[in-house]
Amino acid sequence: MYLEIQENVFVEDLEEMKEVYQSVGWMKHTNDVIRQVFEASDIKVLVKINNRVVGLGRAISDGIFNAAIYDIVVHKEFQNKGIAKQIVNHILEQLKDVSCIHIISTTGNEAFYRKQGFRKVKTGMARYLDSELTKAYLE
Repeated sequence: MYLEIQENVFVEDLEEMKEVYQSVGWMKHTNDVIRQVFEASDIKVLVKINNRVVGLGRAISDGIFNAAIYDIVVHKEFQNKGIAKQIVNHILEQLKDVSCIHIISTTGNEAFYRKQGFRKVKTGMARYLDSELTKAYLE
């Protein structure tokens, strides 16, 4: 199994990226949404196996003080093979000089991020437009 990490996202990758999101139940990620969020991100990571997109991640940063990691997603068929860890490590390497890196975990994945060195934020706050996300993530 040859695993390739890419830092570029191309139009021809969008359909496969959508398939990765949908495999884990993220159905609102259309090709247009995926294009928009990846174009707005400073760091982009795609993982391919045999030229097929099986994982992805992205981050936004000011390059000095703050960064936020988003959408660490691995296709359901390829989970538990260390791919998410490689995506996170690749992003963290690019953010190695940034003072503070935030991430919001999806429910149930908190232990994974703890293993990557992340800890709960005492003063973290958020606001969601979607009432279901508000119920799921906010106190």
